[in-house]
Amino acid sequence: MNKLNAKTRKRGFRVRALFKNLAILTALGLIASAAILVYLYATSLPLAESDRNSRLLDSKGEVIATFSAGGKDSIPVQLQNIAPDLVNATLAVEDRKFRDHLGFDIQGMGRAVLVNIQHMRMSQGASTLTQQLARNLYLSHEKTWTRKAKEAMYTAQLEMKYTKDEILQMYLNEIYYGHGAYGIEAAAQMYFGKSAKQLDLAESAMLAGIPKGPTYYSPYNHMKNAKDRQRIVLKAMIETGNITQKQADTAYEELLHFKPESERKTVESAPYFRDYIRNIAVKELGISEAMLDHGGLNIYTTLDLRVQKAAEQAVAQGMDAKSELETALVSIDPRTGYIKAMVGGKNYRTNQINHVLATTRQPGSAFKPIMYLTALESKQLTSASIFNSQPTLFHYDNDRKTYKPGNFGDKYLGEIDLRQAIAASDNIYAVNTIMKIGPEKVVSMAQNLGITSKLNPVPSLALGTSPVSPLEMASAFSVIAAGGQRTPPIAILQITDAAGRVIYESPQTKAETVVEPAAAYVLTRLMESVFENGGTGNRVSAAIKRPVAGKTGTTNTDAWMVGFTPELSTAVWVGYDQGKAISTSDGRRAAPIFAQFTEQALASVPPKIFSVPDQVVSVYINPETGKLAGNGCEDKRLEVFIEGTEPTEVCYGNTEVEDSPQDKKAREVQNQKGIQEQKHSWWRDFKRWWVE
Repeated sequence: MNKLNAKTRKRGFRVRALFKNLAILTALGLIASAAILVYLYATSLPLAESDRNSRLLDSKGEVIATFSAGGKDSIPVQLQNIAPDLVNATLAVEDRKFRDHLGFDIQGMGRAVLVNIQHMRMSQGASTLTQQLARNLYLSHEKTWTRKAKEAMYTAQLEMKYTKDEILQMYLNEIYYGHGAYGIEAAAQMYFGKSAKQLDLAESAMLAGIPKGPTYYSPYNHMKNAKDRQRIVLKAMIETGNITQKQADTAYEELLHFKPESERKTVESAPYFRDYIRNIAVKELGISEAMLDHGGLNIYTTLDLRVQKAAEQAVAQGMDAKSELETALVSIDPRTGYIKAMVGGKNYRTNQINHVLATTRQPGSAFKPIMYLTALESKQLTSASIFNSQPTLFHYDNDRKTYKPGNFGDKYLGEIDLRQAIAASDNIYAVNTIMKIGPEKVVSMAQNLGITSKLNPVPSLALGTSPVSPLEMASAFSVIAAGGQRTPPIAILQITDAAGRVIYESPQTKAETVVEPAAAYVLTRLMESVFENGGTGNRVSAAIKRPVAGKTGTTNTDAWMVGFTPELSTAVWVGYDQGKAISTSDGRRAAPIFAQFTEQALASVPPKIFSVPDQVVSVYINPETGKLAGNGCEDKRLEVFIEGTEPTEVCYGNTEVEDSPQDKKAREVQNQKGIQEQKHSWWRDFKRWWVE
């Protein structure tokens, strides 16, 4: 009996000890659980993947694009602005117990665990809507136990920190619907051309079925799969009591009107400029690709989105979408060096080469102004200098080599001055000029203007035979537009990190005088003749309602229009990547693109004349002789000169009688009047255009 009692007491002791230990373990478990819950609640969620994408902003702070590898198209929208049918369809097919659970479907998880143990791998999941959101925001989609543990932690935190409606809203703004569309608003706009609030039942069921397999269930890729999936979604909505069988049948039979694929947004704004900025950030500023893609950086640029859209529209209207012909447009503010617009090609989706940066293109006659600027500044040439435009054989390199250029169409104009030579793009006049001043000086001038490509100092340089890039040409012409002041092209103004701290700021660079202002102005006035009667750009002059100067250029493979106003210096190039010959019609595309862009980009800017610097004089000359227009000289033209280079000889017409003192005094008054007319002529022209 005593032994029996002892055994009973011993057994009771062990039971009490067991319960005590269980109680302790339970208490510890509860304490640990409470601690974990407190920790999870107090700990901030990591920065969401979608929020870490670095952004590209224009000069006004408007977002241009993101640097995410996928190029997301996302439009956030409030839950109340999403059609209830879409919300119900999503919950019915993705997570029916969403409103009731705490982030986890315990029964579903149990079934998934058994299947995974059976297969000894992560083969099946039971993700709730909250779990999907956690994975999309913070994690990869790999099937590992570590990732599942992190997913559980982030899921719990989401449920603690946000309401069900907030989680649902985040989910619907984050989920991927295919073809680059993230979020229901972007999807509704892409597929149906309407807002998420306007979706009907049939459209909602179609979109709600896509996230399970964005490629497989895309109506653009596989319509049958998409319709089959739509039927499954509608059936789920019947089972959850959201709709009746009749409503489901009607929705399934509804003919859906999808937005044509040709109208879908395929790329973000300014894609070539985005790639240009990426290259600068990585190669010049030392920012890693990973930081650029997911570091939450804000990159503030010089681009003006309104001007950029004008450039893209001009290119779209000026080019043939079906042709292999390519193009490039870049525009710089001469006053600051800011790159305001960049279009590197006709279609970024099919060709990512940024032709703005291509240094394999011959500028042709568009290079001539750089040579003429050299001659004007050295005072070896003036507006009145005359050469004979005729077939000519030039000797150079100590007479060991010869060069025989020709004019387009073998048209020779005889005795012409510089204004006529620029307007008609005369090649003989140009080579005469470079032979007079020396090609080495032209190379030096080009380098001062910012051209870094290697230039061959030979007579043919006058005709633009050394390749340069459109960016170099726009930059060089911007110096002329700025009256000889050079500011290197700038694209990035400032970069801030995810916390708003400035990690890069563009250095303050002062404009440097690299050309005599008077020489730059005289050349500008001469280049205006390109858009006047007889000029190679005259056919587009009616499209530009403001003072503009420029130069066309055409070779066998390239067509150019480079020009400027006081606000924008723009280069347009047209040609083939393969370097094949362009047709006459292809060669005529650059000028209209330039004209349309310039006028549209400056539509809100009042026309402005080019500022007249000191050391510039205006006098009346006789174009045939290049002399001052005196008494009896009927043919006269007001012309500009660098002070001290104006002609001193007088043309008397058919009479040999020299001007009397009174005539000389009258001519001086006339020339002074000419100076005033020169300063006010563009304002008068603008008023005339306005009235017309």
